[in-house]
Amino acid sequence: MSLISRWFLVLSAYVWCLPAMARSNVNMPVGVTPISREVHGLHMMIFWICCVIGALVFAVMFYSIFKHRKSKGAKAADFHESTTVEIIWTAVPLFILIAMAIPAARTLIAMEDTSDAEVTIKVTGYQWKWHYEYLDSGISFFSALDSEHNVARQLGSGVDVSKFDHYLKEVDNELVLPVGKKVRFLHTASDVIHSWWVPDLAVKKDAIPGFINENWALIEEPGVYRGKCAELCGRDHGFMPIVVRALPEDEYLAWVAEQLPAPEVVAESESGATAAVAAEDDADREWAMDELMAKGETVYDAACASCHQAGGVGLPGAFPAIAGSPVANGPVDVHISTIYVGVQGSAMASFANQLSDSDMAAVITYQRNAFGNTVGDLVQPSAIKALR
Repeated sequence: MSLISRWFLVLSAYVWCLPAMARSNVNMPVGVTPISREVHGLHMMIFWICCVIGALVFAVMFYSIFKHRKSKGAKAADFHESTTVEIIWTAVPLFILIAMAIPAARTLIAMEDTSDAEVTIKVTGYQWKWHYEYLDSGISFFSALDSEHNVARQLGSGVDVSKFDHYLKEVDNELVLPVGKKVRFLHTASDVIHSWWVPDLAVKKDAIPGFINENWALIEEPGVYRGKCAELCGRDHGFMPIVVRALPEDEYLAWVAEQLPAPEVVAESESGATAAVAAEDDADREWAMDELMAKGETVYDAACASCHQAGGVGLPGAFPAIAGSPVANGPVDVHISTIYVGVQGSAMASFANQLSDSDMAAVITYQRNAFGNTVGDLVQPSAIKALR
């Protein structure tokens, strides 16, 4: 069998396997939005162009090597230039590039067209969680790695991770979107550069502090679509998943209604703007120690354990331990300031906008009375409310 025949068989086998490869995780997903299908189509078109170019170039190269080898007495041609050849090898690539550039430019322009959006969501990146704000309805919440997954990932947890269907890809609060509606995303960050990426939606945009980037998606199929932060944003960059749940319009509207506060807990602020007051977050009442400790443990697992670890032991050289910490065992005002304001120049960000009054009071109380710390005092939510 000649060398050319062998290469032809190899190429044929590869082409025969392409449909199976396209259905696997090797290839780019087709996705569930008009833009994602356009992107996939461009990807496959350019892929096939590259395959044809590669096949032709290698075929000519191997044919030339075989046909004009020295052992058959072939001698190299003696010429310096050919105007015709130079025109051909300039014109053909130029034509190919134009053929690829026109549909690619059309898709890129469509990606930036956020006009006529029916839902607008602001996405803010934090180390290491996402904050979603539905600007049309006033719903907002943080989304972080699921607490069970967060515990399982830590060294010495003893958890069998094989029991998780989507290990490190689950969150505590999913981003819920409507099917068939154009959704506009506004991307920014509060600390470092992040990148919000959901392959099935063909949405990937950097979230940069002080800037607003935007893109959009129109999901056509209900389902759950997963993504992650695609920018190296810090030590726990790999534990910052994204989960989007797309619902039919009637189910989405029902979900929105569930998230909105009842009329009796909606108050008018001094500026005249309407503010939703969560009924369970009563910052004015006195909380008992056991209430604060129970709530504080939940908040710690969700907001603090990723850095300071589940047992409060911290990570030497990276994150200080809570157990025996001079902050957790020192003056309560310093402890409150550390969590409320953060520590400049370190990974300790401000939690003023991340935790409610009761959440912050509870987690401070928990840190001062857990992990072997026995300060014995407690912090009331009213003390945090007074700082705002």
